[in-house]
Formats: sequence, structure tokens, C-alpha cells
Amino acid sequence: MLSATQNSPMLAILAIAIALATPAITESTLASKSKSISLSTQSHSLNTIFKQVENSVVQITSKIPINNNTMNSRLQNATALGSGFVYDNQGHIITNNHVLGGSKIVDVTFVDGNRYTAKVVGTDAYSDIAVVQMDNITQSLKPLVIGNSSKLEVGDPVIAVGNPFGLSDTMTIGIVSQIGRLLPSPQLGFSIPDTIQTDAQINPGNSGGPLLNIQGKIIGINTAGISASELGGFTGVGFAIPSNTVMRKVPVLIEKGYYAHPYIGVTSTTLTSDLAETINATLPTNFKGVYVDQIKKNGPADKAGIHGSIIDQYSIKHGGDIITAVDGRIVTRSEDLISYIDSHKSVGDSMIFTVYRNGYILNLKTTLAARPSPSLYPSPLPTQSPP
Repeated sequence: MLSATQNSPMLAILAIAIALATPAITESTLASKSKSISLSTQSHSLNTIFKQVENSVVQITSKIPINNNTMNSRLQNATALGSGFVYDNQGHIITNNHVLGGSKIVDVTFVDGNRYTAKVVGTDAYSDIAVVQMDNITQSLKPLVIGNSSKLEVGDPVIAVGNPFGLSDTMTIGIVSQIGRLLPSPQLGFSIPDTIQTDAQINPGNSGGPLLNIQGKIIGINTAGISASELGGFTGVGFAIPSNTVMRKVPVLIEKGYYAHPYIGVTSTTLTSDLAETINATLPTNFKGVYVDQIKKNGPADKAGIHGSIIDQYSIKHGGDIITAVDGRIVTRSEDLISYIDSHKSVGDSMIFTVYRNGYILNLKTTLAARPSPSLYPSPLPTQSPP
């Protein structure tokens, strides 16, 4: 860098320029300083948050049975890595159900190297949540504080902590890209409602780790990222299960070992303009609702008298009720229907469907049943997601 004495003529010219444009230069300088202070404060905040939570985030190692394709076809184990976090002082750890891979016993490793054996105490494949409990704990535990995910807004900063690709104690940052996303699970035939979309990097190994707000409170469990390649590269689209879902279901998993999801027994999709024209050309313009495609025989929707579609010899769909409201609440997307049932209803509750059929509005009542066990669904299944 040149010294001041070597540039005295230039400095003089700059001084004149500054004097002639004092208001603009001063405003720009203040903005620059403000931005610098903001970035410095954010960096300090991130450092503080990381130090507060790192001893509460763990790596989970599970053994997943695989078939060996050799002559004797012996059953072997593959090692799977994921993340989790301390839930309480009784040694309960929360993670994703898919991290366990069906294991009943897993290893839990803290950042300081302490390792514990943990048994699985509860799983919910439909929400991709699981709880394990450590044995013979020799250290003090620091449960993470769980925040309120319903307060999130698009643009809020978020922090993901976990073990991507087995790289322990890793932090990435981003924002809330959107809320209320429906995350399909083709293997189970159902979807996880109200998930948080984020651009914070969520790679293989991050699953089960916490998604934090800027106060260091958990607002989600990192569960999935859209891969750019077979290697699993991150595309900037990740998903987390909201903390309010966690708080609703984890206590039940600890108590009972399972969570019974309410079920109506339909395959549905959001009504689009093309679909509306195909099934019923007389529908009013911009008619909104949830189109009922298929009905599960003897399921709650079937017992309520809800009608599914009929496919003619040309593979064109006809008929099918359009759900416009449930319990008086308007639904315009399939996400609305699934979210309402998951958040506000339990097995055995009654529910009133308002449906449009052939120009008429009908109110149909039913009682919600429990979803069938995940083991009853072969893989793969259709990608449509019944609530």
C-alpha cells in the first residue's frame, strides 16, 4: 500500500471532493459503519450460540441390516451416521426416525468424545421423529431450549448444527425460505405437514440435528435436503420438522413408544385449473378446494359418504368431491387439509367436511380413525399423499 506522503497531490484532490460532497459521503460512511457493526454483532452472536449448544448436539451411530449379495446371502450391518440433541436431564435424545434405520440400540457421541449406548424408546415414522435414551450417564446434561415455530416468518435467520458427512460439530447458517411446506414420504404414502424450508445447508449426517433461531432456541429438526447429484450435494433447499410438532409428539413417544395419527382415508390433491376443467367443466372460475381422487374402502371418508373420482376407458378422471372446508375452516390446498388434521385432531375425534358435488354443497360428518401401521405399506408407493 502506498504511503500518504507518496500520494499528497491525490489526497488534496480527494479532500476537495469530500468537502464538495459532504452529505453524501457522510451518509455512505455511516451506512458502511452500521453494516460493519451489524456483521460484527451477528458474528459474535453466532459464536455465542454455537458455544451454548455444541455440548448438547450429538452424533448418532446406528447399525442397519443389509443383504449381502454374495453366494451365502448373509445378513450384515451397515453403519449409518446422523445427529440428535439433548431433550431432558433423563438422557432422552431427539433425532429423526430414519436415522435409526430400524435399530433398537444406537451409540450416542458428544463433541468431547464421551460415548453412550442408547435404547430406542419411541418412534414415529410418519413425522420422522424418534427418541432414544442413554444409559449410565456420567456427565451433566444440558437440554436445549425449544422455541415456538409458529412465530417464524420468511427471512428469519436460522442455524443448523450437526454432523454432515460425519464431520462432527458443524454449524451452517441461512434463512427461513418458506413455512408450511408439505414434505412427501413416498415410502410411507403420507406427507409431513408444516415443515420449514431453509437454505441453511442440510446434508447427509445433519438429519436429526437442531435448527435454531438467532436466540439459540430450537425451532425445528433438520430432516431432509434436496440433492443436486447422487453424491448428495446440497441445492439450497432443505427441510426441518417444526418444533411445535416435536413438542406435541415427543412426550407421547416417551410415554407410549408410538404416536397415533388421525386418518381419513383419502388420496387428495390441490384443485388446479387444468384438473377442474377435466373433472367438471361447469365449475366456477377460480374455484378452490381439495380434490378427492381415491377413497379407502371402509375408511372414515368412505363412511362419511365422500366420493372419489372415476376413470373412464380413456383414462380420464370424472367426478370426485371437492373439499372446500373442514369444521368450518376453509381449505384451498391439500396442505391446509393435512395440516389441520395433524395439528388439531386426534384419533376418535369427529370432523365435518364441506364438499362440492355436482353443483351442490354438502356437509358430511365422520369419526377419525388411526393410520395403519407403516409396515402395512409396501415400497414403493404412489407419490400422492393422503392425510
